[in-house]
Amino acid sequence: MKGKGQHVDQDQSQTVALGALNWLLANEDLRGVFLGASGLAPQDLRERAAEPELLASVLDFILMDDAWVTACCDAQGLPYDAILRAREGLPGGQQVHWT
Repeated sequence: MKGKGQHVDQDQSQTVALGALNWLLANEDLRGVFLGASGLAPQDLRERAAEPELLASVLDFILMDDAWVTACCDAQGLPYDAILRAREGLPGGQQVHWT
């Protein structure tokens, strides 16, 4: 991932998000929570795994809990800001600056 303040590439963001999706699916407890919260079925995940919007929702879900971010990043050998940086590179992830 690029450093703070630099443009995040969508392809790189999707790669991180796919790794996060794999991590999430391997975690039986969190997988059930995600499926329940999103209303998706396991088949939906298989069919839509390459869609940037679905990948963004996976990252949004993981970003809800610091422990999930830490565990996901540790499992993939990523820095702890990688999930947030990847989210910025997917649809709807641009931060709004009010000043």
